[in-house]
Amino acid sequence: MQNWYHIFSKNTGLSLYAWIIFCLLPFYFILRLSSLFEITVGILMIVLFFTTYRLAFIKKGWTVYVSVGIQMVISIGMTLYFGYVYFALFLAFFIGNIQHKAGFITLYVVHLVTTIAAVSVGFVLQTPLFFPQMPFIVITIIGVILLPFNMYNRNKREKLENELETANERISELLVTEERQRIARDLHDTLGQKLSLIGLKSDLAGKLVEIEPEKAKKELNDIHQTARTALNEVREIVSTMKSIKLKDEVKHISQVLKAAQIEFKLKGNPDLADTPLLVENVLSMCLKEAVTNVVKHSNATNCKVSIVQSPSEVLIRICDNGKGISDGPNLLEGNGLRGMRERLEFVNGHLKVESLEGTLITIQVPKLADQIKREGLS
Repeated sequence: MQNWYHIFSKNTGLSLYAWIIFCLLPFYFILRLSSLFEITVGILMIVLFFTTYRLAFIKKGWTVYVSVGIQMVISIGMTLYFGYVYFALFLAFFIGNIQHKAGFITLYVVHLVTTIAAVSVGFVLQTPLFFPQMPFIVITIIGVILLPFNMYNRNKREKLENELETANERISELLVTEERQRIARDLHDTLGQKLSLIGLKSDLAGKLVEIEPEKAKKELNDIHQTARTALNEVREIVSTMKSIKLKDEVKHISQVLKAAQIEFKLKGNPDLADTPLLVENVLSMCLKEAVTNVVKHSNATNCKVSIVQSPSEVLIRICDNGKGISDGPNLLEGNGLRGMRERLEFVNGHLKVESLEGTLITIQVPKLADQIKREGLS
């Protein structure tokens, strides 16, 4: 069910201006009468119709059907006495929003039968009033027949799409969690034992360096060989990680921001040069998390992303004009900021969050390409 203020339907073949005309027309049909009593009764019927129409959107259960019943009676009365048949379109729109199948079919059949019957009787009783409206009455009958099914199917499709999107998000979260756990296990199994061994041999070499230099030299050679082996194994782990290019992530976030009706501006080149795969992965994930925060929490209308590359570092700034982030000791604990900080610490990066007129997130990562190449990681 849509919100109570959704009086005017969307994508039904009729523009907003047509719906406004249908709201104003009943006053024309009533005010042309000479009797003050008739004008008063007509205005009361209009007020009662729109009151129950709005209440129908916020009520649940049997009260909805009572409200629709009252609206049907008013619509029939307006048709027979005042020659105004267009309340039937409002009812058709509302009935299409009822997702309970039995309720939808029941109200649809009752509304269609009563509308056709009221129009038929109206032609007999007030032919001069109905005949000039013939084309519009025919359109109204067609709308009563087709509009509920159109709205019903569209709302059902939107519901299924939302459920699918939610399921996909959940699957993505599970995949990310599983990937993190896999990487953590691989790193632990690969580096844990070897780093412990390097620590023990370093202590031993420190003790032997003066009393038994030859043994100390042997221990240092073992440390060097163990470190090389560990680096090669880390290289294998990194090579199996899914490559997330920053330029691809920029395209993705532009689509997300567009869907959220947030203006997006990009400054700088997202095609990184001389940047290791692991570092680019981290930058891409942090950028995604930052923009997700903008969409979910900021209430912003625009978001600017600036990418600055220098020989020594990569600097990314994400700025929005939203409500900002409240200051406090737990600032970096929520909204995914803690995870961003932990990722960046892994590649010697830094995260800075400022809340002024909106939020400014600064991501700074040093370029370690030359060092990593020397160590055999690139």
